Formats: sequence, structure tokens, C-alpha cells
Amino acid sequence: MKAIVMTRAGGPEVLEAVDLPEPEIKTPTQIKVRLRAAGVNPIDTKLRARGLFFDDALPAVLGCDGAGEVVAVGDGVTRYQPGDAVWFCHGGLGREPGAYAEYAVLEERIAQPKPASMDFMQAAAGPLVLITAWEALFDRARLGTGQTALIHAGAGGVGHVAVQLARWAGARVAATVSSAGKAAFVTSLGAERAIDYEKGDFVEAVMEWTAGRGADVALDTVGPAVFARTQAAVAHYGDLVTLLDPGPEMGWKEARNRNLRIGFELMLTPMLRDDLAEAREHQGEILRRCAELANSGRLRIEVTETFPLEQAAEAHRRIEAGHVQGKLVLTID
Repeated sequence: MKAIVMTRAGGPEVLEAVDLPEPEIKTPTQIKVRLRAAGVNPIDTKLRARGLFFDDALPAVLGCDGAGEVVAVGDGVTRYQPGDAVWFCHGGLGREPGAYAEYAVLEERIAQPKPASMDFMQAAAGPLVLITAWEALFDRARLGTGQTALIHAGAGGVGHVAVQLARWAGARVAATVSSAGKAAFVTSLGAERAIDYEKGDFVEAVMEWTAGRGADVALDTVGPAVFARTQAAVAHYGDLVTLLDPGPEMGWKEARNRNLRIGFELMLTPMLRDDLAEAREHQGEILRRCAELANSGRLRIEVTETFPLEQAAEAHRRIEAGHVQGKLVLTID
């Protein structure tokens, strides 16, 4: 099969197109999927540049997100049969092969039925960002009806689905953006306020929007500097969740004075351990709920650009250049 292999840590040039043997079903509860598309996420570029989570994992196939058709099933599989369309988040971290390939084998409990409203490209772009946004907003921050939410980088991969999920939950949403085009995009997704951070202080904008109270929930998808500044934009006793490491130099005085609950979100955790089966099942339930939302027209995945599998390195360059709207996807013919 055709696959993209990471041969060593480094720049995009370490991604090589190769021919590998097709993976085979090894347990009764596994399914084999003919992949039609693979999502490209920032975690892929970070692992490629810095190294994988597991030792002695090279050469490795990256890519956590995939969508395709079941072509074979183990004797104990009960949920799927050949021809079924599925989407999933699995592999690509250095233990199991990822989705930058023509085929993948995984346990049937990890895959979920692809939303009927999505094509394979949209479905492949969705799992990681949807699970991340859901866990951050609802599991970590407990966002609910009538609250206010600040979503940083609202036009980005996680941001654009977080805006939609927050609105679905009944929250009022403000999102930071970097251009008029992205402001129009997040507004179309349901954001009540689009804040261009290049034209003014987002903290002042949030305080004006909330009549001086601050946002009940804030989601940082950017990094330490934004996380630090966001503390002043959150209401007293509010929630501030980050996807990234704030770093050892982070000042916590503002968060402490405001009695903020600080949350960390890494949806990869159950994929890195074997003792978190309940968390893995919960992530499957999140995808099932998101499929329902998508099929009812309340959730969409924005695929901004697609690349053939052989151009995975170019997709990595695009992500590392920054300011990508929505998601990038590899198509697998």
C-alpha cells in the first residue's frame, strides 16, 4: 500500500512516500479500513519535528484522523461489515501506524459510523478537533446555557468547531480572529462577537462585550502569552482551559485573585495509555453526538484545502506557516 513514512525527526522533508505491506487483522474485534482521507493536525507537525511519544518507533506513519470504508472484519466484530463508512481518531503517535496510508487496522470500538452529512474529507478532518473542543468546553469547563465563552483562534481547526459546540450548548460566544475574512467566518458559525486581536486588546473587547464581568469560560488554543493575558478576561470563579503547556515562567496571580478553575486538555491521553478504556469510550460517545449534530445541520467541518497523500510534506508546511482557517486534509485515491 502507499503510505507516508516519517524516517527521522526534522523538517517536512523527512516525510517520504513509500510502499508498505497492507496491515492485517490480528484480533477478532478488529476491522480493516480502506482510507479515503486523513486529517492533518498541528500535533502531526510537532511529532515530526520533535520526535514521537514512544521510543524506537521509527520509521512511523503519522496521522491521527482518518475516514474510509470497512473492507474486512474480524470474527468477533458485531458493529460493522464490509462497505460501512467510518471515521476515527487512532494511531499516528508512534505506537500504532497512523492514517497517512491507504489502509488502517483498528479495534471496532474505536471507529464510529461516518456522519451521513459529511463526505470523507470532512469526516477525516473532524475527530481530533471535535473531541478536543468537546472535552475542553464541557468536561473541563462545564459550559452551559446562558454563559459566555471566549474562543481563541476561532477560525482555526479546534476553534471553529468550539464556536459551534458552544452555541449549540446555549452559550454566547466571542472569538478572536486575525482578519476581516475570519471575522465573517466565525460570525457565520454563530459567534456573537468577532474580536480582531491585531486591531486592539482582546481583554478590553471582552470586558466591553460582557459589561465588565468577563467571560465565564475561555479556551486558549494559541500558547503561553495568550493564556497569560486571558486570565484577565475571565469572570471571577470562571474557567480557563488551555490545550498547551503554559510554561514554567507563567504568572498565576490574576488567576488566583479571580479564583479561576484552570483546565488542561489533551485528547491524546487515552491513546497513549492502555488503562483509560472508559475515557476512550467517552471519546467515542463524543463522536456519536457530533455525528448527530452534523446530520441535523447544527455542526459543520470546514475543509480549507486538500492535498494528495504524496504531498503530506506540503500540508505540514502550510500548517507550520500559521493562520490556517479550518482544516487541511490528505486525499487518498
